Amino acid sequence: MMTLNSVVAAVTEAIIERSRPGRARYLDMIDRAWEQGGDRSRLSCGNLAHGFAAAEEDKPAIRSARAMNIGIVTAYNDMLSAHQPYGRYPDQIKLFARERGATAQVAGGVPAMCDGVTQGQAGMQLSLFSRDVIAMSTAVALSHCMFEGAALLGICDKIVPGLLIGALRFGHLPTLLIPAGPMGSGLANKEKARVRQLFAEGKVGRAELLEAEAQSYHGVGTCTFYGTANSNQMMMEMMGLHMPGSSFVPPNTRLRQELNRAAIHRLTEIGQEGDDYRPLGRCVDEKAIVNAVVGLLATGGSTNHMLHIPAIARAAGIIINWEDIDRLSSVVPLIARIYPNGAGDVNHFAAAGGMPFVIRELIHAGLAHDDILTVYGAGLSDGAVQPTLEGDQLSCSPAEAHSKNAEILRKVADPFSADGGMRLVQGNLGRATFKTSAVEPERWTIEAPCRVFDDQDAVVAAFKAGELDRDVVVVVRWQGPAANGMPELHKLTPPLGVLQDKGFRVALVTDGRMSGASGKVPAAIHVTPEAARGGPLAKLRDGDVIRLCATNGALDVLIDPAELAARPNGIKPSEASGVGRELFALMRHHADCAEKGGSAMLAEAGL
Repeated sequence: MMTLNSVVAAVTEAIIERSRPGRARYLDMIDRAWEQGGDRSRLSCGNLAHGFAAAEEDKPAIRSARAMNIGIVTAYNDMLSAHQPYGRYPDQIKLFARERGATAQVAGGVPAMCDGVTQGQAGMQLSLFSRDVIAMSTAVALSHCMFEGAALLGICDKIVPGLLIGALRFGHLPTLLIPAGPMGSGLANKEKARVRQLFAEGKVGRAELLEAEAQSYHGVGTCTFYGTANSNQMMMEMMGLHMPGSSFVPPNTRLRQELNRAAIHRLTEIGQEGDDYRPLGRCVDEKAIVNAVVGLLATGGSTNHMLHIPAIARAAGIIINWEDIDRLSSVVPLIARIYPNGAGDVNHFAAAGGMPFVIRELIHAGLAHDDILTVYGAGLSDGAVQPTLEGDQLSCSPAEAHSKNAEILRKVADPFSADGGMRLVQGNLGRATFKTSAVEPERWTIEAPCRVFDDQDAVVAAFKAGELDRDVVVVVRWQGPAANGMPELHKLTPPLGVLQDKGFRVALVTDGRMSGASGKVPAAIHVTPEAARGGPLAKLRDGDVIRLCATNGALDVLIDPAELAARPNGIKPSEASGVGRELFALMRHHADCAEKGGSAMLAEAGL
């Protein structure tokens, strides 16, 4: 293993120093948790009797408090392909726990909405704030103090961050996250993208588009493109919170079941009563957070984590910002190309070597911290193993030293790009994220007149009317957390891609999100301060020339500063109601900026 990279070391030290007061308060909180009634032994008889009344065969063990009782927090529903497998998990987990003399109960459920279903619809405005709801629901589930450990069942976009944020407030509990695995590969991603673009051009109809989508999203398991859901799984492995190599094992397989069994068995071994206590709040430290960022950069993961990583960190008393991520991006190479950044999906990535290979490479290159407290071993390097079955027994072999498919996965010494592809751009329009890993370098700088829109539907209408057939920077404002909950703007990708393919110089600037489905068009997203909080986007007018440059980190409107300052803000569109949006008004009102995670809950909690 090489010496830790000097930039990784410096960024980590900066985060540690910046976080020192908050981290100390957090660790003091979790250290005091048991003393203040964090386990069953301190419950009154009435409290405890309520807690085991329906426990059936586990009632004697829970009543006697002689072994760990595991709280299961589940995001199960059978509308989402990724979470449908979790329906069977609680019964299995209870059996696995009994094998080690422990017990398990479903502590509670959390909502799991799907951006794939709600994208482009009004319900997408609930999506980001569902992370806060999930975190609070997790806290409610664990607040009964009936548990000495926690198993978190969740996969997709806001669900894993929400589960982790909530569980970190119970950071004295040993905790594992248990994935369910991806669906099988469907329609080739290149073909899916082709049909979407043809539909945007009006060359195929809804029936053809629906058939292509149905062939892509066709069965049980996580969607196979490398968006936020699969980036979540990568990050949990980089933080040492999964069993090694478990992220991309398909659902409903014997290997998947044995990994789940191993997770529960391991959870019973790392409780406070044993000699290998590994509480979640100690596992998630500054080094683990840096590892999550390094993994994100090395694999070209979702830009949504530019919001989720700061939010997760805050829940553990840690402060990380976009400058930290930008500095790490300068030294962490891109070693994976997975759709939408490449042709292969996560199944192809796993077959090429997957997370065991990635972890091995990053540690050997000195780009990741090995010395973190994982849930399973002496350090992260113990996670660089490939799980297999030998007969009926789970076995692990060392990660491959070489990729099995260099078009998808490469060594650090031979990367797809020397840069991790997550840049900070900033200027007189604010601060934003530019994901360069999917964009050709010749398009990293765009300078053109802008066209200003207040929602994505207006962009699509202008595209269809031929009004955008030119060099243009499309500005979509009023899309931040305070304005409308920061929905993902998926409708923009096909039309902007068409314009770029026509030879125009095109870019997007928005205070909204684009996520892991961000494509080949250069985009400055998550602009902060957002328009609804007085950000400069509110002052832009059609025809203003904008310069966006990932090379030198620029995001500017090229007008006199005095003129920009003198302009009145644009008029914020009225907030719509319906599909529950009015119930989230309090969250919109209190939400903090994107760089801090876009959370109302964390802002109001003073974290």
